[in-house]
Amino acid sequence: MKYLTLDIVKKHLNVESEFTDDDSYIELLAEVAEAKVAKELCVTVDELQTIDGGNEIPEPLISAMLLSVGLYYANREEATSIKTKPLEQGAKYLVGLYRDYSK
Repeated sequence: MKYLTLDIVKKHLNVESEFTDDDSYIELLAEVAEAKVAKELCVTVDELQTIDGGNEIPEPLISAMLLSVGLYYANREEATSIKTKPLEQGAKYLVGLYRDYSK
């Protein structure tokens, strides 16, 4: 994980820091979320920190990653019998703030 820490992800997921059984799984999901955001922006994971011309990753992209981890952690299978609806200003919206549509 380059941008997310296990501590912040566990806080987002409301997982107690003492509970360590899922730590490796949570770390895997965080890496997937970072790669997903980078792929949607057509950059590498390393380039995410310079996406806004700075040297730190923008906070909305961190939020998008956390939302993705939360979705993956809560829904561990590809199919569900529950009808869900994406948040109006969820991960796609947050990533879209930094998407260069000329690429």
